[in-house]
Amino acid sequence: MDRLTSMAVFVRAVELGSFTAAADALTMSPQLVGKNVSILEQHLGVRLLNRTTRQHSLTEAGRHFYERAKIILAEVEAAESFAAEARVVPRGRLKINAPVTFGINALAPKLPLFLRQYPEVTVELTLANRMVDLIDEGYDAVFRVGALADSGLMAKTLAPYRLITCAAPSYLLTAPPLDTPEDLRRHECLIFTHTSLRTEWVFDGPTGRVTLPVSGRLLLDNGEALISSALAGFGIAMQPAELVTPHIASGRLERVLNEYQVPTRPLHLVYAPDRRITPKLRSFIDFAAAHFGEESASGNKEA
Repeated sequence: MDRLTSMAVFVRAVELGSFTAAADALTMSPQLVGKNVSILEQHLGVRLLNRTTRQHSLTEAGRHFYERAKIILAEVEAAESFAAEARVVPRGRLKINAPVTFGINALAPKLPLFLRQYPEVTVELTLANRMVDLIDEGYDAVFRVGALADSGLMAKTLAPYRLITCAAPSYLLTAPPLDTPEDLRRHECLIFTHTSLRTEWVFDGPTGRVTLPVSGRLLLDNGEALISSALAGFGIAMQPAELVTPHIASGRLERVLNEYQVPTRPLHLVYAPDRRITPKLRSFIDFAAAHFGEESASGNKEA
């Protein structure tokens, strides 16, 4: 028999004064109550109750065990109540990973909204452009840009990731004309060393898709550093919209090749397959969909 069950039966028998009363309260037979107490005594190696045909009394060992057992059962009940509540109320630590530029410029500014909405949740955010292992590295959810491999993980599709090609006015003032992607061959391209942007840039234009091999004298693994070089007037950059749009709005950068759009890239929130997703993770998935989903991108962002 389960030790906690036997302990609960023993405590109830002590509190109600007899096996019969305990049996009525627990909807079991008096014989089963007695069996639970006997098994508990055999396990402990001491007698807990002095029994007569009509009543029982606690031994000294039984009195000490009864006091301890009440505390243990109360703690178990509290733990079960906490677990039941945790199935409803988001709480606990969420470990999230995101690409550096997206994390700094899009995700981090939104996280305070999430934390205010769910005051019992803590978020641990790490930023990395490498492909992290969600399971082995213990992440609850990971933002991923680009096509997903068939990994068996679950994925929430978010709004596509937009890239913009731009340069500083000071660079364009003295640089060769830039009317088509082919003109980039005569320009200083700032190379982002992650993903395929290291070797080629792709555009959709009036005559279809153009794929252009690119090279440059400055290669960087961080979007913020790359844009700093663009702001310094060193060359042409292709970076995410959330990073460059504020600089374009301020006039410090200008969008180039306006007739050519960079194809969007898929953005997903990836998490482990689990039929019972915790409330903290479910709340974050819903939050990500509201702020980074298709409706958010089109201007119909949920509250």
